[in-house]
Amino acid sequence: MTYIYLILSVLIGSLVVALFKPGNKITRLLLSFSGAYLLSVTILHLLPEVYEHGDSNTTRIGIFILAGILIQSVLESFSKGAEHGHIHIHSNESKFPLLLFISLCIHAFSEGIPIHNDDDNLLWAIVVHKIPIAIVLTTFLMHSKFTKSTVFIFLGVFAFMSPLGVLVTDKIEFFAKYNTEISALIIGVFLHISTIILFESSENHKFNLQKFIAILLGILVTIFTLG
Repeated sequence: MTYIYLILSVLIGSLVVALFKPGNKITRLLLSFSGAYLLSVTILHLLPEVYEHGDSNTTRIGIFILAGILIQSVLESFSKGAEHGHIHIHSNESKFPLLLFISLCIHAFSEGIPIHNDDDNLLWAIVVHKIPIAIVLTTFLMHSKFTKSTVFIFLGVFAFMSPLGVLVTDKIEFFAKYNTEISALIIGVFLHISTIILFESSENHKFNLQKFIAILLGILVTIFTLG
């Protein structure tokens, strides 16, 4: 079911765009909620787990987390911010955005890596995160000059990358052997993405009650589900 949920998250986001054409305001609220949810799961669940089950060298784990933040910063320079819901390129672009495609696929693949041992908390955090991202990505693609087949292939490959990350992690011993280091890297990636989402949700640094409530709900849902 893990694979199905991850694929459905992208499908749901795409269908929301096709059926309802949500406005920018709704999308931003969804991004704020998903960013808070992902950040809360990372801090309350993933971070304690990696330090608890990792080696005694906490500095080493911290270095990998910082490395993950740097890696995501590099990927973002190619994806134009698509991972956190902001594609900073013109939607009427006619040339296929290969670098954006590759960067998004790498990011989506990495999201699936730490999902193991029936970790429902992380699974739902990724699912909730991917829905608004799929909305933004689908909206961009629908307003582009790409053919329908190109849009379909783009979204299809993107949808299958996270399940592929789960599958590869389960089947290849390397990921089990270096689980702590890889998990720390992914934590850094999640910290970077979720905090950027929350920072960008505040336009001109003005307090927005609706976005604050969305962020608060994301945190409360995480606390409630973690029990």
